[in-house]
Amino acid sequence: MITVLEAINLSTEYLQKKGVESPRLNAELLLAHILNSKRLNLYLMFDRPLNQNELNIYREYLSRRGKREPLQYIIGSTDFFNVHLKTDTRALIPRPETELLVETIINLYKEQEGLNFLDIGVGTGCISIALLKNLKNSKAVGVDLSEGALSLAKENLLLNEIDSQCSLLKFNALDDDYSKLGKFDFVVSNPPYVSKNDFDKLEPELKNYEPRIALTDEEDGMNFFKTIIKNSHQILKLKGKLFFEISPSIASQVKELFEENNFREINLVKDFSNHYRIIYGEKQ
Repeated sequence: MITVLEAINLSTEYLQKKGVESPRLNAELLLAHILNSKRLNLYLMFDRPLNQNELNIYREYLSRRGKREPLQYIIGSTDFFNVHLKTDTRALIPRPETELLVETIINLYKEQEGLNFLDIGVGTGCISIALLKNLKNSKAVGVDLSEGALSLAKENLLLNEIDSQCSLLKFNALDDDYSKLGKFDFVVSNPPYVSKNDFDKLEPELKNYEPRIALTDEEDGMNFFKTIIKNSHQILKLKGKLFFEISPSIASQVKELFEENNFREINLVKDFSNHYRIIYGEKQ
């Protein structure tokens, strides 16, 4: 029989050969999920033998991860800003950069309550759910072009017991009429900002498994910013704010769009790598 420690060591070596980043962490997280244990608790059971069923499942998971299928899709869930979310191929996997977007908004609005906001490109629902959990008595509208993403967001709203606070709507952010959405205290979006040229350079996890529609606009990565900023005055209340997650490579271009569309108090926020990752401004 193979013990927990032996399985982790063998799996780490296998994933490393397959080019997986942080191979030991991945090996441990997959095994912890199978054993219904916290990852750190594995260190207390290194001598525990794995039964045949556990080994079979582990081998299947490792094979999928070795083909660069994202860990979160294999496990089927992830944690985001202290919120537990279901994850699958219907929507983009929530990332730490997006937690910075949520944190920025909470810091600005934490003294207020009863806010009404719009989440463009709701995906898993991660942004809306995290904000609703932290902004008192607030309500949200989440829109997305993908029916699959909307169904996943609905499941996550129910999972986190806040489905009554968020309405979901199918909406094409590039073509539909924004005036039908209503008026909001703020609008937030993590839009597709990878250019068509850069898409093929992405890691296999992104390029081969996550929904392409959530990653690229099939052009220069600027289409959603141009359209949302141009239409935002229809949907923002007076002094309402517009928030985006951005790629550092287009920070200056997005800032220019804010300026051209008469936003004020435009702020760029850096991530932990000292790159501009968040931008927001206020409607005049």
